[in-house]
Amino acid sequence: MTDVVKIREVTERYNIPARTLRYYEDMGLIESARVADYAYRLYDQRALKRLEQILILRKPNISIKDIQLIFQAAGSDTVLDVLGRKVEDINHEVALLRDLRDIILEFIEQIRKMDFSSDSDVKLLYERTATVETRIEDIPYEGNASKVNRLFDISEKLKKAPEVRLVQINPFKAFTSGADTIENVMGPFQEWQEAHNHLVKKMIYGAPDFLWFEEDRATWIWAVEDGVTAEEVAPYELIEFEGGLYAAAMSVDGDDDIGNRVHAGILKWIEDSGFELDERPGHRTMGHMLNPTEEIKRALGYDQMDLYVPVKVREKGNGTAD
Repeated sequence: MTDVVKIREVTERYNIPARTLRYYEDMGLIESARVADYAYRLYDQRALKRLEQILILRKPNISIKDIQLIFQAAGSDTVLDVLGRKVEDINHEVALLRDLRDIILEFIEQIRKMDFSSDSDVKLLYERTATVETRIEDIPYEGNASKVNRLFDISEKLKKAPEVRLVQINPFKAFTSGADTIENVMGPFQEWQEAHNHLVKKMIYGAPDFLWFEEDRATWIWAVEDGVTAEEVAPYELIEFEGGLYAAAMSVDGDDDIGNRVHAGILKWIEDSGFELDERPGHRTMGHMLNPTEEIKRALGYDQMDLYVPVKVREKGNGTAD
């Protein structure tokens, strides 16, 4: 086992979450090894070299699909083609930023000339706001033609960081899958949970569940109604979840490209805040599905997934935000 590295060592060495490694494996980019009597994934030197190549290509935001094409092709033509298309994308984004900058600067100049105590000026400003919206819509753009989706897509292209909010989760009782393979958690445990949904705590909105990983073992918990006993949740365990402070932001379920960007954005927000990371066994970054219904998914085009990163108030001497 000296020629292989444990998954925890890999995540620490390359500063990436375990779920990213699983995602790269699911997409066929790397392969892990298994050793008898050892439950976790292991990576040999060939896999680590491939991982380093992936991380280099991800730096300029090369998509996973394009990385797959690069690895499947022989020679450098595919790499050059992918990088050429990336340059075109950047040029388009730069042009878009310039257009928006010019529109906003002109709008700022109009505001400077306004008198907000004058009803006529306020009315004129409202009318010019509509003109700004029309000019934004007139920017050459390939995508969904509806106003809302166009503005949504533009903002997504230009967004540099997720909108992070701080959430206090109070302690609660829950039944848990225990640390298990994702296949068992999403298989037998989920089937059991659906059959025992009457035990699940009723909420004003959403569902009272969270899922996290310890290395490559998943844990899924569901809050229960008051009075639920250990016997009722057997063969699973009834636990007291400690709760705590979490920095949260919305991601997209099943899209690890977006998920990793959101997670990195939350970590950057924590660095610049008065909080610090509070990751430890049983107290990990968690996922929570928002409104997990097919009807909502069809309307949105994706499933919303909130990421919760555990934090605590930064201790004196550990550095503070500028």
